[in-house]
Amino acid sequence: MGAIRYYSTNRNISEPGFVPFKGLVSFKEALIVGQAPDAGLFMPERIPNISKGELEDLRGRRFFEIAHCVLDKFLYGDIESDHLLKLCKEAFNFQVPIERVYDRKFIMRLDRGPTASFKDFAARMMARLMGALKDQDKILNILVATSGDTGSAVGEAFKGVKGINVFILYPEKEVSGRQKKQLDTIGDNVTTLSVDGKFDDCQNLVKMAFQDKDLSSLNLTSANSINIGRILPQMIYYFYSYLEKSEEGEPVIVSVPSGNFGNSLGCEFSRRMGLPVHKLIMAVNENDEFPTYLSTGKYNKLSPSKACISSAMNVGHPSNLARFFELYGGTVDKSGKVHKYPDLNKMKSHLFSTTISDQMTRDTIKRVYENYNVLLEPHGAVGWAGLESYIAQYGDFPLCISLETAHPAKFPEEIKSLLGFEPELPESMKDVDRRQGQPIRIENDYLKLKNFLKKNLENK
Repeated sequence: MGAIRYYSTNRNISEPGFVPFKGLVSFKEALIVGQAPDAGLFMPERIPNISKGELEDLRGRRFFEIAHCVLDKFLYGDIESDHLLKLCKEAFNFQVPIERVYDRKFIMRLDRGPTASFKDFAARMMARLMGALKDQDKILNILVATSGDTGSAVGEAFKGVKGINVFILYPEKEVSGRQKKQLDTIGDNVTTLSVDGKFDDCQNLVKMAFQDKDLSSLNLTSANSINIGRILPQMIYYFYSYLEKSEEGEPVIVSVPSGNFGNSLGCEFSRRMGLPVHKLIMAVNENDEFPTYLSTGKYNKLSPSKACISSAMNVGHPSNLARFFELYGGTVDKSGKVHKYPDLNKMKSHLFSTTISDQMTRDTIKRVYENYNVLLEPHGAVGWAGLESYIAQYGDFPLCISLETAHPAKFPEEIKSLLGFEPELPESMKDVDRRQGQPIRIENDYLKLKNFLKKNLENK
């Protein structure tokens, strides 16, 4: 079987004046351009299978070995297997603790990478793949919107990579103080833009730049989860945690704190590859457009999005909803317009989504620490509360894994107000407070961003 090719989620839209992209591209092309020409997201034409035997053969393997096996099935024909193994070993050189809370209910801590966030997994792998596959004579300019952790993970992953510049847009008032410090002080080939607006505004500015033909000569690409290169590495820790804690063939429930839905999509891809996921719980904060859709059958984006303490999840229209709709037979575009609804019953048979308020988030952090001596931050608390909500509705389940997606030390004020102490900084964050740097402040105005990009990139 040949290399997997990628198509646009907008390929079936039929509207006056709209030109759908009906072609197929290689992984390299999808990775480098980031978004399809019709503003759709790239999807693999097929999802490869991992057999039960192959899955069992991976039991006891190291993280980077599991990563190589999973990614090789998608990237076969695009990158040599031995080269991919080397990149996986370089990218995944940190621990992935899986902490027992009670019985066989676990927290998987994805916060031990260089920026103490789950985004490190995808960003580090993506930086290596882009460095290996890009045209060595061209300069790439990565434009990324962040609600906190994506930007610093992408910035650190691409820092110093020759031939690649990174521009990070973040909402000035919706990131924690420590996240802001991380973003503003990366430096080198990484520039941060502090936007007077919300995350959805940052995301829209980035999408508009990608669609602007006036900027086509600037070689813009994305490192947000609209890029398929961000999604594929996010499958690996689902396989790893399952193999660490399951019996052979045993089903698992996975709870994922969800904002832009890229992390949840990694779990959905894993299930479709053959991982026995009984139910994927997509726990959201007060931005409840997706659980509302599952319960009513009608989708309406939230605009503006609501500011919650789980700030990385303040998303009123998740980009990767387009991919979820596609997987279940529907189409939704970047504006939130539904062109075809997916199979709702099939979706509900595999997915469960619930909304967790800020008060519930705080209560969960306090209760889990006091009852189990397990420290969660706001995003991980949303995931855990989502798991508790599912169990309360449908009864207990033997094996459950909930994700902790950022280190609690990123939210010292919140933790201190709830528990009376500040979390100890991980090694990766101990130098952040000593670093120097300032962002460039920019209005929520596309023309201002466009002029900035043209001025700073046309002569490079």
